[in-house]
Amino acid sequence: MTSSSASQETSAPVIVVPYDASWPSEFESEKQALSLALAPWLAGPIEHVGSTAVPGLAAKPVIDIMVAVENLDASRPAIPAAEALGYLYWPYKADVMHWFCKPSDAHRTHHLHLVPYGSELWRARLGFRDALRANARLAQEYAQLKLDMASRYRHDRDAYTQSKTGFVQQVLESIGSPV
Repeated sequence: MTSSSASQETSAPVIVVPYDASWPSEFESEKQALSLALAPWLAGPIEHVGSTAVPGLAAKPVIDIMVAVENLDASRPAIPAAEALGYLYWPYKADVMHWFCKPSDAHRTHHLHLVPYGSELWRARLGFRDALRANARLAQEYAQLKLDMASRYRHDRDAYTQSKTGFVQQVLESIGSPV
């Protein structure tokens, strides 16, 4: 079953927790499995992105992984390969990436994003992560926003994500990255 058949009501609630020092090693472990399973479609690095990739930042306890692929059409056969590792494909933002969650929509530990290497999305995700890593004040502002929005939108992931868009765009504009 792909997660596209999952019910919206069973989606995991939005919960933001304090930083967990085990997140980088969890990423590294998953990166090894993905490197083998997705080798035919790799066009660049496998990156730890999202808030769990920023030391000290409060985050949803979900490891976000971005895998560089040549393009979306050529990487379509990677979908069953990722599913074999327990990822559930969801056609979220299907015009810019192949997106997955693991182990289920109701309990997520990992998000996987297959993104064309060097694309605007690729550059924006890395730019935002690196800006937060480089600026503790900025990371703290983002953490507070996330905590506030998680409280407000606990059962509405889309609203939670949308509520952070303005902040993300401001950061990307400040570093000259694509928005």
